[in-house]
Amino acid sequence: MRTRLLVVDDHQIFREALLRLLLSVTDLEVVGQASTGAEVIELAETTSPAVVCMDINLPDINGIEVTRALRSALPKVKVVALSSHLEQRYVLEMLKAGASGYVTKSEGCEELLHAIRAAAKGRTYLSSDATDLVAGDLIDKGTGRRKETIGAREWQVLKLVTDGLTSKAIASQLCIAVATVEVHRRNIMRKLNIHSVSELTRYVDRHQ
Repeated sequence: MRTRLLVVDDHQIFREALLRLLLSVTDLEVVGQASTGAEVIELAETTSPAVVCMDINLPDINGIEVTRALRSALPKVKVVALSSHLEQRYVLEMLKAGASGYVTKSEGCEELLHAIRAAAKGRTYLSSDATDLVAGDLIDKGTGRRKETIGAREWQVLKLVTDGLTSKAIASQLCIAVATVEVHRRNIMRKLNIHSVSELTRYVDRHQ
């Protein structure tokens, strides 16, 4: 079954280019498009998308507020932010508003497709540059000092581990070797001094 998708972006040229891309993907079905925040909830109610691809800069209501309202009105609908903003506060605010993913417009189309598919499955996905920003926010609250740096790929692996995926499934999703996933897992546990998946899950819950 194809994933039903609603596209929200106020730039017509960008939106039309994005639609051409998405319409060529066999496992996605674009059911609507909007250029303002005011259109989103009504359109989502009538088209029943599984995922909304949401811009942040909209002419009337910003995408963060639209996401919050949409997730409140239609909690089953997932949101993936697609934004030109590469600032920590935008990534964190979108996640707090209920977004399941964040991809910057400077990233390739494969990142967006990964984010949409992950959101449709109830998972969180951040593009590599957004992951770097979130990883930079992981601060030891007790000392105020930053923990040993978790790399962008390590953060992706960490999220997928806490989502319950096996190393084989993670390797398939990230297009890397199973052995590489195992190396990332060991490095993550060493850096965080955490040695069980349940502890990793609590750590992610506290820092996202």
